[in-house]
Amino acid sequence: MANLQFDLVSPERRLASVEASEVQIPGADGDMTVMAMHAPTITTLRPGMLRVVSGSGTEEYVVSGGFAEINAESVSVLAESAVPKAEMTQEIFDQMVEDAKRVHAEAQSDFENEPGPVDDAAKLISDMVNMGGEIGLNASK
Repeated sequence: MANLQFDLVSPERRLASVEASEVQIPGADGDMTVMAMHAPTITTLRPGMLRVVSGSGTEEYVVSGGFAEINAESVSVLAESAVPKAEMTQEIFDQMVEDAKRVHAEAQSDFENEPGPVDDAAKLISDMVNMGGEIGLNASK
């Protein structure tokens, strides 16, 4: 089976650079699985779980957004925020939800009569809450 190069970078650090057989991405328009020889694509990410399958097993990362650039030989993910699932805590999740709520409040204030940005910000909160449920954390605030 052919592999592809996978790189995951957040503003804080490089989280992964491995040869992978598949990468599961929480795309803004739906989840997608990328394998070698994938058509060139650029997609935005929604909050969710990014999974990377390689020779050493499956690694999972919690991402809050960003972009993925995909081609036949590689996947590069530039995440707004990314945390290995093993390092995720309720405290980190609460901060991510608070950040999403702040974005929503700012959108409501700045775009009072324009539903697009406000709806997008509300979806961000919903996606964050759903992601927390998937990893066993809850949005308590």
